[in-house]
Amino acid sequence: MASPRLVNGGASFFPIWVIVTHFLNIFFLLLLARSGIEVLAAHPKLYWSDDCPPGRAWARFSKKVYTPDSRRLWTSHDEEESWSPVLALPGRRNLGLGRHWHFMTVQFWVLTGAVYVALVFATGYWRYLVPTSWSLFPDSVRAVGTYLQFKITDPLPGEPFNAAQKLSYFVVVFLLAPVQILTGAAMSPSVIARFPRYTRLFGGRQKARSLHFLGLVAFAGFTVVHTAMVLVHGLPREFAAMVLGSYQADRTLGLAIGLLGLFLLVVFHLAITRFSLRHPRRTQHLLGLMVDPFERRISRSLTSRQRYSHRDISPYHRVNGYPPVGADYQRLAADDFRDYRLSISGLVEHPVTLSLDELHRLGTQSQITKHNCIQGWTAVAQWTGVPLARVVELVKPLPTAKHAVFYAFDDKAETEGSHGVYYESVPLHLLTEPQAILALAMNNAPLPIEHGAPARVRLETQLGFKMIKWVRAVEFVADYRQIGMGQGGWREDHQFYANEAGM
Repeated sequence: MASPRLVNGGASFFPIWVIVTHFLNIFFLLLLARSGIEVLAAHPKLYWSDDCPPGRAWARFSKKVYTPDSRRLWTSHDEEESWSPVLALPGRRNLGLGRHWHFMTVQFWVLTGAVYVALVFATGYWRYLVPTSWSLFPDSVRAVGTYLQFKITDPLPGEPFNAAQKLSYFVVVFLLAPVQILTGAAMSPSVIARFPRYTRLFGGRQKARSLHFLGLVAFAGFTVVHTAMVLVHGLPREFAAMVLGSYQADRTLGLAIGLLGLFLLVVFHLAITRFSLRHPRRTQHLLGLMVDPFERRISRSLTSRQRYSHRDISPYHRVNGYPPVGADYQRLAADDFRDYRLSISGLVEHPVTLSLDELHRLGTQSQITKHNCIQGWTAVAQWTGVPLARVVELVKPLPTAKHAVFYAFDDKAETEGSHGVYYESVPLHLLTEPQAILALAMNNAPLPIEHGAPARVRLETQLGFKMIKWVRAVEFVADYRQIGMGQGGWREDHQFYANEAGM
């Protein structure tokens, strides 16, 4: 393919597709950064170990400090921060909406990048981005030195960029962006469960999370330096090239269009932030139209193959949510749950009520797996319980049953000052996966109360909020939209999480 046309020794280096993808990249990266900050606010601590040992984060963006020997029971929800909408999208402790914005945007950002890279190689533009000589590296050092002397470095002969620019663009396009995509995938519970070796390439989910954050910092640093270079080289001149495609274009027009574009970008972010905070349910539904099908495909196509060893078990395992305080639950707990009965009903041929002994007689299995909380922390534990596939075989769901709804003893009005009994729904296909169990024990001991005694759900391809604790009853239904506020679970109803939880 022919190289882009040169004018007067190198002026027309910016064809229309470069201009469009450059703007889209700015547009999507800002959305990703702000929504990513909202996600980080849910657990503003970074670790190199998947055990996430309290008090041993390598980076902490919170004054809150909790340790295993704290005087009172604490949960990971206590560690969450509420950051300003000026910084986070949408801000004010909205993890569910932040994830919606993040996963909606990432699809378009990856698509934009794929189109850009394809055109880079199809048009021969790669010559301006890919180093072809080792001399580029010492030349880059000299170029940086020239800038530090407050002088402008000339571009390489016949190219639009100097050595330092060319090398930095190569790193951003072909190294930094792919690393962000790969580390993002390494944080998905479905990917972790199905391809545990893939996550180990990054040293575990927490190292991937830390690298992902450092990638955000690198993008931010590049943006600051890139903007500074635009100012150094002359804003009107650079905007003429970036907006109109040539350094010889009308600089006044280029500057006007460029500044207008930045102004509209700011207005757009103000608008979507305000809309998200004022209309969270509509935001959840609108973004869900693009996010939910993507997550649903992942959840349906990946099954868990986790096989951790006893030495991988975390010394401390966080919890999310305070134990129930209702009189019925307290009475059962005081008697070691001898009178506990699990009701399984709904669209089934054989409704049953099972004691703990009867659940054990269905047969149990053990698995050492990694828990992935939606807030960002992880921990490994051994879980022993009844395969949910056997429960399905026992009650025989009717053909009209599409979802299983798990109800907890947990009344959020009593434990968190909120409202409503905690529940979550899952599609039936998840119940028949190999590592889907109703856990009755943890680390070779009866299930602790803070971890969900007498029974909790384990769905190893899902985020933790779907693995409901303190299970009181199970109902098989055709449609979860008639339950609660109709979103598929308590978190979805009140905190605007996505019903699909494989990412």
